[in-house]
Order: sequence, then C-alpha cells, then structure tokens
Amino acid sequence: MTDMQAFRDAVTGWASGGPGGPASELAVRLRVRTAVLLEGPSDLAAVEALAARRGRNLAAEGVCVVPMGGAMNIGRYAGLLGPPGLGLRLAGLCDEGEQRFYDRGLERARASPRGFFVCVKDLEDELIRALGTARVEEIVRAEGELRAWQTFLHQPAQHGRPRHQQLRRFLGTTKGRKIRYGRLLVEAAHNRVPRPLDDLLSAL
Repeated sequence: MTDMQAFRDAVTGWASGGPGGPASELAVRLRVRTAVLLEGPSDLAAVEALAARRGRNLAAEGVCVVPMGGAMNIGRYAGLLGPPGLGLRLAGLCDEGEQRFYDRGLERARASPRGFFVCVKDLEDELIRALGTARVEEIVRAEGELRAWQTFLHQPAQHGRPRHQQLRRFLGTTKGRKIRYGRLLVEAAHNRVPRPLDDLLSAL
C-alpha cells in the first residue's frame, strides 16, 4: 500500500509539471497494469472500501486508484498514464454532467472509454439513493453528527428541498466529510452497491 501511495504521489507530481521518471520507474517495479481515474478523494475512499469489503487487494493486483483533483484533469492524467504515456489500462467513474470532458480527454489519449462508468449526478448521490435517506440519516446519527444535521436542516436554503438533496449537500459542507462518508456508506450498502461503482470494481 505504501509503495502504491508513492506511485500515486509521483503521478500527481508529474501531472503538476514535475518529472515523469519516478512514476515510470515505480510503475515498472510495482507492475502497475491499471490506473483507476477518479475525480477526488471521496470517490477513492468509496472504491477502496468496496474493494476491501470484497477481499480485493487492488495494489497487489497492479491496480492504482488515482484521484485527479477534478474532472477537468482527465485529459492530462489519461495522456500521462494511458497509451501516450505509461501505456496503462485506464478505468474510472465520471458524473453524467462531465462525461463529455471524459470522452474528449480519453479520445485525445487514444484510450478506450469501456472501463469508465457514469454516475447520474455523483457517487454520493448514487449511494444515498441506493441506501435510502432513512438509512443515511441513521449513519449520520451514529457518527455523532445529529446536531450538525439538524442545524443544517434549519438553514433557509434547505427548506422544501427533497431529503436526498439535503443529505447530498450536507456531506459536502465540511472538509473531509465526503471522504469519511464515502467509506461509511459503501460499508453500509451490503447488496445495494450503486451500479456504476459495482461495475467498476467488477471490471478491474
């Protein structure tokens, strides 16, 4: 895991304008075969949680999950890790509203889109719909955030909004909350894992 984190860090540095040598050397040493491109760390937490729940060791399988820091970076990462760069197989998740950016970025990198799966809004929305709002609220209470949740619901902007939209917004209001709940919601999903996430892991 530490070595794969080193590869992930090397890729991030390369994408930010640093040298590509460290990433290339680690890819060979770790026998990386697939890079899973995700928008951010909350998606990473969800993918890793589902892999662990199913007894998968992605790092040992030569799979590195890479948060790109935003959907707009897909072209850069696909170019570095796909056919023009390290030649890795690419996979990932994207939101429906950003699919056109993924399609263009993958096409420029001459990479197949077959390993990419689409969430209607985002992965948090998919998880909330899969579990149901009552179950997600139970998890929020179990995490000791009932008071924060009730305070959030009293905000004027939340009045009259559907509960799943309120929950989705709540998860994004505090730094680190989306990451924590990305893991927790997957762990609670059991046989209700959202289709895009389930399909992604099955394809790896």
